[in-house]
Amino acid sequence: MIPKELLKKVRQIQIRTSRTVNDVLAGQYHSAFRGRGMEFEEVCPYQVGDDVRLIDWNVSARYGEPFIKKFREERELTVMLVVDASRSGLFGSDRQFKLDVAAELCAVLAFSAIRSNDKVGLILFTSEIEKYVPAKKGTQHVLRIIRELLYHTPVHRGTDIAAALNFLNRVTRRKSVCFLVSDFIASDYETSLRVARRRHDLIPITISDPREWELPNVGFVELEDPETGEVMLVDTASKRVRRRFAAEVASRAADRETLFRRMDTETIDVRTDHSYVDPLVRFFRKREARL
Repeated sequence: MIPKELLKKVRQIQIRTSRTVNDVLAGQYHSAFRGRGMEFEEVCPYQVGDDVRLIDWNVSARYGEPFIKKFREERELTVMLVVDASRSGLFGSDRQFKLDVAAELCAVLAFSAIRSNDKVGLILFTSEIEKYVPAKKGTQHVLRIIRELLYHTPVHRGTDIAAALNFLNRVTRRKSVCFLVSDFIASDYETSLRVARRRHDLIPITISDPREWELPNVGFVELEDPETGEVMLVDTASKRVRRRFAAEVASRAADRETLFRRMDTETIDVRTDHSYVDPLVRFFRKREARL
């Protein structure tokens, strides 16, 4: 049995994200992600303003008036949500944990996908593959995905992005649109990222919290690594400690951005203290303009 509180939370996310999809992202997802190609549908009489390059000269000669070819997009896509469920996602110094933001963000992407009649699947991972939901269509399927994102209790603590991408390549043979949602506090995933990038339309989404960028001055505090369990006593009153912490975080972020840029991979950066809608809208608009 699924607890009533969880069902209530799923319903709240459905209402909130559906409004975002309908009011803010309407049409932008569809424009940003093209189908597999164009398929001939019919010929019909030429109308003023039609593209003359589409004129079917054989049919036009037969009937003595211009006809054009009509095509329809082979639209159906497979969207895979590959989501990091490691313990570092259970952190948030503002309104939400990183995993809560990931759940809402994935709900928006999933509802946008089914609105365009695309299929959606889910891979939840830590240091192992924790959950795999094959891609399907329909609102009930999306609600199941949201429940998994909210309800799943990870068995493992760590993060293995490479294993998740290798699993994606095994279970998804055809090219898919893949959103890789993680805080990217991990290593040794470059090779797997390159392979997945060649096979799929891969979009990394980085979720971070403001306290992961800089330490507040609150004196001595015990900090625990959520993925290893290691505990460390840190003097946050020390300017040197705070500067070193900020420099290391900025360096890791710069290395990650350089890697994505070398692969010509578009990314979305989201923070727990800001709305995820604006970064999504910017991404869709930029991608639509490029296409």
